[in-house]
Amino acid sequence: MSDENDVVEREKELAARAAVEYVTSGMRVGLGSGTTSAYAVKALGERVKGGLDIVAVATSKDTQALAISVGIPMITTTVPLALDLTIDGADEFDPELRLIKGGGGDLLHEKIVASASRREIIIADHRKQVQVLGAFPLPVEVIPIAWTLVAKAIRGLGGNPVLRGAKGAAAGTPFITDEGNFILDCSFGPIREPEALARDLEPIPGIVEHGLFLGYASEVLLAVGDRVERILPPQKGGARG
Repeated sequence: MSDENDVVEREKELAARAAVEYVTSGMRVGLGSGTTSAYAVKALGERVKGGLDIVAVATSKDTQALAISVGIPMITTTVPLALDLTIDGADEFDPELRLIKGGGGDLLHEKIVASASRREIIIADHRKQVQVLGAFPLPVEVIPIAWTLVAKAIRGLGGNPVLRGAKGAAAGTPFITDEGNFILDCSFGPIREPEALARDLEPIPGIVEHGLFLGYASEVLLAVGDRVERILPPQKGGARG
């Protein structure tokens, strides 16, 4: 592993451990997906072994399996109507704490859990902070039979959609989400008006969910080197997307 990768992994763990300190006994906790969230799940498992009394819900099958393996009591049948706190990662966040998520393919479950959360803490390493969203292609989850039609509609919005392939599979094998859908990774260039793009995407038949998370993040815990910076949104409120 290169020195840069070592730094990133250390930052991921540092941010994750800082977030876990906000969890107290009696909470219902949402557990995000991805490599940064995995550090939080493991750290939370340590606290559960030490007597922390919580129950959690996962945003993916992989997260659920990891949480169970470290002894976290899980709700596996449905998402509760209200969660006290969710800890999750992001692929990008901007100064207004608008996010792009879905690089791991779990955007649908992540947005469902976020929508039920009173507080959503985003944990991130230094690479995830941007001034304008869009360097990371926007994931869009689509019904399989509709993906070509959705791709055409997205091209009409100025995007360049690419069907995500399954990692390690033969060429042409699509990635399948936990709900059996496909993902289009859509390059729009700089997304200077995320709310407008979200409004344009939502009516397209065949789109299940998009990876613009607008108004969900309560705060970001950003690890830079050996310190963690707590970033709050410049103003509360605004429509969720």
